[in-house]
Amino acid sequence: MLPDLRTRLLGFTILVAAVDIVWRPSWLGLSLGNVRAQLLFAALAAPVLFVAAMFVQLALARRRGAISVPAGAGDASFQAAFYLLNGPLEEAVFRGLLQGGLGALWMPLGLVVGTATYVGYHRLEWPWAETLATALVGIPAALAFWLLPGPPSLLGVSIAHIAATCGFLGPGPYLLKKLGLV
Repeated sequence: MLPDLRTRLLGFTILVAAVDIVWRPSWLGLSLGNVRAQLLFAALAAPVLFVAAMFVQLALARRRGAISVPAGAGDASFQAAFYLLNGPLEEAVFRGLLQGGLGALWMPLGLVVGTATYVGYHRLEWPWAETLATALVGIPAALAFWLLPGPPSLLGVSIAHIAATCGFLGPGPYLLKKLGLV
């Protein structure tokens, strides 16, 4: 995970910070937005996306005949902590920069480009089935970023993203193993 922190996540942080420092655009979504709407979306979406992602992972694991499961609760927790950082940074790039930036010109363009790029970006390291599974979080996050009331905010979509990632990787597979499903 350290190389990922140094290269990808640090790069995302520098990119988003540079845009925020130079232009301070509201479309970037770094405000809390309508906190009530953001947290309501997160409270509804997070458990649904966690469970859905976990069962998508189960279906894919059965198809491929293998699944990566953390060695124990400590490993699952460590992975979850990494996703607490990863989720908001990916949302800042794909939702804030791409969807928000292009959406300032025409929101449907931003939504399509931001979501397609988010899903396609995962193809750099994953097979197609797993890559397409990222649409499970990409599409609801794109719609929420666009449609939730108030100024653009990454708060709700970041929480939903973290939950979906934890369902698909790390804690979700660990729970599947504990439940005797894998």
